[in-house]
Amino acid sequence: MSLSTLYIDFNSYFASVEQHLRPELRGRPVAVIPVDTDATSVIAASVEAKRHGVRTGTKVGEAKRLCPGIALVLTRTREYVRLHHELVRAVDAVIPVHAVHSIDEMSCLLARDQREPDAAVRVAQRVKDSIATRCGETLRCSIGVAPNRFLSKVASDMVKPDGLTVIRREDLPHALHRLSLSDLPGVGPRMLARLNAAGITSVESLCARSEHELRVVWKSVLASFWFRWLKGEETIDLFTPSESTRRSIGHQHVLPPQRRTEEGARAVLVRLATKAGTRARALGYAPNELSVWARFTTGEKWHDHARLNARRDTHAIIEAMARLWDQRRVARGVPARIVGVTLHNLESPNSVTLPLFEGEQRLNALWEAIDKVNARLGTGAVYLASMQEAKKAAQPRIAFRSIPGVDDFEEA
Repeated sequence: MSLSTLYIDFNSYFASVEQHLRPELRGRPVAVIPVDTDATSVIAASVEAKRHGVRTGTKVGEAKRLCPGIALVLTRTREYVRLHHELVRAVDAVIPVHAVHSIDEMSCLLARDQREPDAAVRVAQRVKDSIATRCGETLRCSIGVAPNRFLSKVASDMVKPDGLTVIRREDLPHALHRLSLSDLPGVGPRMLARLNAAGITSVESLCARSEHELRVVWKSVLASFWFRWLKGEETIDLFTPSESTRRSIGHQHVLPPQRRTEEGARAVLVRLATKAGTRARALGYAPNELSVWARFTTGEKWHDHARLNARRDTHAIIEAMARLWDQRRVARGVPARIVGVTLHNLESPNSVTLPLFEGEQRLNALWEAIDKVNARLGTGAVYLASMQEAKKAAQPRIAFRSIPGVDDFEEA
């Protein structure tokens, strides 16, 4: 029984959701974009658009040139999150979802009687059928099944769209030889350059190296995991770090043109600081440091930080943020393009101490009460007046491992 993991990767997810919700887009090239301008980049491209060379990151102007008549659709994050949770339930109806890795990727552990290839294929097909029946046939996925999670993810990328690939331990390493190094998760441009410099120019040559040789290349214990993954061995879970290892909480936002003003950027920063504070309290953390940063339309960058001394209330976070922003000397009067707020040096739930001063105690109690009201009535039911201008400007984003709930989004 060599198989252990079933990995699900939804094809062209954002674009597929748009085609699911808008039947007139089905079968047509579609690009999801953040704002309606040729200068921005494509967030997601449909399968049909990819056939014309349109990819994530392609400039919209270039996408129009490559694919005349492409349908450009403004992103609707709330809908993508809503469908994500429906898809999780559809998979759960067949086999429990063990881990959600991103909004369009999740993995499941095969039971003992599901680990033979024929049985695993039957489970994978039932997953596809459940998705089609419960959510819609437009939302297709590619599934990989393998002896470990790393290889199951690799397998899910081998046939797209709507693929189903099984890698058995006895198929290794030959089943991987036709791949390029950049097809392997974790091999980006810098890692590829490091591998090439060590004389590793193909997956075949990577699989042929000893553990010691890989350690020389990686210069870390991660080499040992790669050595075992490529052989089909299972290892400890490096893909889903626990909340206890969290070191920062942050949010950033690309400002739309109408908010690229001093007041607009400041209001969005208030919103981001509020979101970060709420999230920290929900996880039980108290931040000791705040950093605020911005990139301006001229290309200039600015960054500054302040001590918070384990203050958990949003008032303290916003006051520190506003002080840094108002006192900055870089790019005064220049429109900001992206702004961000990050809380650092978090004290874990077990080590957070209660505030000694009555004023801090009252502010903590106030913000805990606000959190409870918003949890019950919906995000944004109670908020600071200073956030009014940007109340709808920085809706929740989809982070790599943290998918917001539908209720985190405020109605327009």
